[in-house]
Amino acid sequence: QVQLVESGGGLVQAGDSLRLSCTASGRTFSLYAMGWFRQAPGKEREFLAAISWSGRTTKYADSVKGRFTISRDNAKSTVYLQMNSLKPEDTAVYFCASDEFIGVTESSYDYWGQGTQVTVSS
Repeated sequence: QVQLVESGGGLVQAGDSLRLSCTASGRTFSLYAMGWFRQAPGKEREFLAAISWSGRTTKYADSVKGRFTISRDNAKSTVYLQMNSLKPEDTAVYFCASDEFIGVTESSYDYWGQGTQVTVSS
């Protein structure tokens, strides 16, 4: 059974940085692409970033390009999302997801974590 567990969320101030982690178990992590999404209250889930199984290919949403960085450590079965210059509008529940191929839509991914809350105060 595939499990994805996010961690690293919390309450920060505008301008701060935060690094989220997502650790996978249940299948060979290094064979799968990983993505990060977020969902704010009353809004649809939004794509943020994705990374190929090798780490050579990354994709970003325009809204976070230049501020967020996705990376992975296949030896630790973990994908990261480094978030800099956080803004109040970044407040949301952040989810990681896994699939065979790198994608930018929610439907591209077959396994999801439970999410971690990020709150950015002004």
